[in-house]
Amino acid sequence: MLLVTFSDGTDGGRRRPGALRDGAVLDLGALSSGALQDLLTVVQGGAEARRELDRLVDDASARALEAATLTLDSVTLHAPLRPGKIIGVGLNYVEHVEESSRTLDTDKNLPERPVLFSKPATAVVGPGEPILHDGNLTGQLDWECELAVVIGRTARKVSRDEALDHVFGYSIVNDISARDQRRSGQWFFSKGQDSYAPFGPAIRTADEVPDPQTLDLGLKVNGEVKQKGNSANMLFSIAELIADISAGVTLEPGDVIATGSPQGVGAAQNPPQFLKPGDVVEATIEGIGTLRNPVVDAR
Repeated sequence: MLLVTFSDGTDGGRRRPGALRDGAVLDLGALSSGALQDLLTVVQGGAEARRELDRLVDDASARALEAATLTLDSVTLHAPLRPGKIIGVGLNYVEHVEESSRTLDTDKNLPERPVLFSKPATAVVGPGEPILHDGNLTGQLDWECELAVVIGRTARKVSRDEALDHVFGYSIVNDISARDQRRSGQWFFSKGQDSYAPFGPAIRTADEVPDPQTLDLGLKVNGEVKQKGNSANMLFSIAELIADISAGVTLEPGDVIATGSPQGVGAAQNPPQFLKPGDVVEATIEGIGTLRNPVVDAR
């Protein structure tokens, strides 16, 4: 399933879980007579909750499905969920390692272990929500289209062979970065400010992604292609990342791993190009969709 969180202006604007089907949104809360309150509950319910979703849809009558279906233009999509934690992966594509060493003074050698950092949940915004450009804090606001892994089962010291069994699904994170706010090599403020983690527009459940290491991904700014890559080119696969992280950090249902950016970030353009108020950024990943966000002046 392609799962979303949406609101439609009714019930005080309450956000509800849904599924994208045939260009429309199926209101899973209405279909379950209110039993499903939010998407995080589904994720935390694990494989049984996922199977229950299938049964819910498959057993519904045509009339019930019609009554629970809303047109896309009548709803607002939000970030699918609020992650407990977001773990970012830096320098996870060969070409990005090279371009970063030229333009961001990072090591030119390929990392021997995953390079990890964190983003707070307060950095999350959903599709259509603004990326905040505060000119008092940065003149180098940059983009990074990344495949997001949504954890569905608690993972602690799992092996590579077991790792993908702990994945609920896949989404998109735009790893926004203030390049001039790296502090003594630390990335938290550079990557963790409010709105620096656009997330969505949907989660494709893992059962519909036979191999997450084959997905095309790319990014446009104002319609111009800036990034184009494929998850096959990750230095450390998703299974390796989960095994490495869970060796010392417990991954819980609803946690998100942003798995790294392909080449083509703004700092590596010739000359360098950075986001400015009025820009529109579109991050796209095969089978998931397009995450579109405007950039606004936040001074």
